[in-house]
Amino acid sequence: METILSVNNLKVSFDTDAGEVQAVRGVEFDLQRGEILAVVGESGSGKSVMSKSLAGLVPKPAGRIKEGSILYKGEDVTKFSKKRLRALRGAEISIIFQDPMTSLNPTMPVKKQIMEGILTHQDVSRKQAEEKVLELLKLVGIPDAETRAGLYPHQFSGGMQQRVVIAMALACNPEIVIADEPTTALDVSVQAQILELIKDLRDKTGTSFIFITHDLGVVAEVADRVAVMYAGKIVEIGKTDEVFYNPQHPYTKGLLEAMPDLKLGSDDLKTIPGSPPNLLYPPEGDAFAERNEYALKIDHELDPPMFKVTDTHYAATWLLHEKAKKVALRIGQMRVKEELLSHAGEITVPAREEKLLEIRDLKQHFQIGKKNIVKAVDGISLDVFRGETFGLVGESGCGKSTTGRTIIGLNPHSGGEVRYLGEDVRSMKRSELNKKIQMVFQDPYSSLNPRWTVADIIAEGMDIHRLYSSRSERMEKVHQLLETVGLAKEHANRYPHEFSGGQRQRIGIARALAVEPDLIIADEPISALDVSIQAQIVNLLKKLQREKGLTYIFIAHDLSMVRYISDRVGVMYKGRLVEVAESDELYENPLHPYTRSLLSAIPVADPHATRSRERLEKPEIVHSEDDMLREVAPGHWLLCSEEAAAERRGGSADNGLILAGGELV
Repeated sequence: METILSVNNLKVSFDTDAGEVQAVRGVEFDLQRGEILAVVGESGSGKSVMSKSLAGLVPKPAGRIKEGSILYKGEDVTKFSKKRLRALRGAEISIIFQDPMTSLNPTMPVKKQIMEGILTHQDVSRKQAEEKVLELLKLVGIPDAETRAGLYPHQFSGGMQQRVVIAMALACNPEIVIADEPTTALDVSVQAQILELIKDLRDKTGTSFIFITHDLGVVAEVADRVAVMYAGKIVEIGKTDEVFYNPQHPYTKGLLEAMPDLKLGSDDLKTIPGSPPNLLYPPEGDAFAERNEYALKIDHELDPPMFKVTDTHYAATWLLHEKAKKVALRIGQMRVKEELLSHAGEITVPAREEKLLEIRDLKQHFQIGKKNIVKAVDGISLDVFRGETFGLVGESGCGKSTTGRTIIGLNPHSGGEVRYLGEDVRSMKRSELNKKIQMVFQDPYSSLNPRWTVADIIAEGMDIHRLYSSRSERMEKVHQLLETVGLAKEHANRYPHEFSGGQRQRIGIARALAVEPDLIIADEPISALDVSIQAQIVNLLKKLQREKGLTYIFIAHDLSMVRYISDRVGVMYKGRLVEVAESDELYENPLHPYTRSLLSAIPVADPHATRSRERLEKPEIVHSEDDMLREVAPGHWLLCSEEAAAERRGGSADNGLILAGGELV
């Protein structure tokens, strides 16, 4: 195969007030034409910095390529002029960035933004460019592309914004696409569509992809080879099957162990102990040694070289040295399954005695233009009980986030009512409501004040509600919260732009926890986090719930993680709840065709299973106004007619509407 890109001993550093941060420390790999290479690793491992280096996007003067070469078709990109780099980006090497809102211009319609690259790099007429834009928007799954092309970025949901960014990256048929967490903000069905699109583009055009992600299920679905990064280095690289079924580095094993399994349920997920090292002061020897339960003495003294496992599989661990003591490292997935099974009998269902939140016929409609009305939330009724976790899932644009924002009062609702402990939230004081209900937002960057330090961001709620009398108590609480979400004390004096996407999300979670609320509405709280931190956060949320009696509305598109954390799950489709049931019941016995299609599209961290399973097409369903949420089995509600519900119950029809809280009205 032809090598289209060759990276040799790449070292990238950033000069900060505290010193030199060695973000990338000697990365080496080759990319073949038509290959999909996945790069995985924890947040802050250097994945995004490495990928930006390939297109000459390391911010200067703070960032610099200290050493190494990046050979694209035999030419060293590190020596390109600014003019040559501008010609390279978009036309030959394109990037899909992790955060869609920072990639899109808020003052321009999306059609104009996509056309800009086409008209700059391709010899086409304006009419041809407009046709290409509509074709791309349809390709990435944006409905009613003709109308939506003229909208601005803020008029799209987070997942829709990411689809626009993907369309921009593919607009000029580039040779290499660097996809930095391209499906993080997407629901499972659209994610499956995008992954199929990527594989199809590779097969038809020979485009090469560097696919950066923390989702090992996505890697199993799309990648030909996998490179695992830790502390700025590649610690293992090989074909997908080799890395998944015969992982050699303890870090790779830890990542695999942290993945949830849809077939099992537990309060606790396996995590990797400790946190990544501070690259201001890279450790001596193997950077993973402090977190490695199998570490040898030499791991703390010398950095291991790459050891050959097969002709295509290499790993940097002293455990592979011929003189090393043979340590029986069990395959990660097997061990975590045994542990989860041992806890299976310990799972308890909340008593659900006190209604914390009552939602009745909630509606949220938006006017777009003079005639179009978008019914984002169209008549939702449910109860949320104290101490439970209610999972809310569905496709991007189905109304999940809007529901959360409407509950907390960020959007004044168009109809219906929301009651907190029996009191209408509209009659409550804003400060009182914000003390009781907090929200973790989907987009960590736009929800954090860029001019404030992390300490001030986290402590804002504490300051407003005067929870601590002294500055020392305040800072002690801030440091405690940072450690709780997997960050270090020294991060308190940094600003949001100095963190990776996953780290920013952790800051948002710490801020929500600061005022010790009763209810947290978590809008995609783990979507930007790597699998090991996801497991930590989910375990943390469960621990806080047990200790403090917290209640969660957990909005997510990661259905495998939703099963772990949720007591009940509601599935949304086009602004309505179509199915509500106990978590295990919903996953084992989905009744609605839409629910079944979502579950069939969940990425599984098993390449063989991924290739052999059948994926159901998303159905086009039109519900009538008479269809309501009705109980069809104990604790299981379905949006359907009373005749259909009676059929499933095996009984006679009645005229009652049973709400998700269990009331007959």
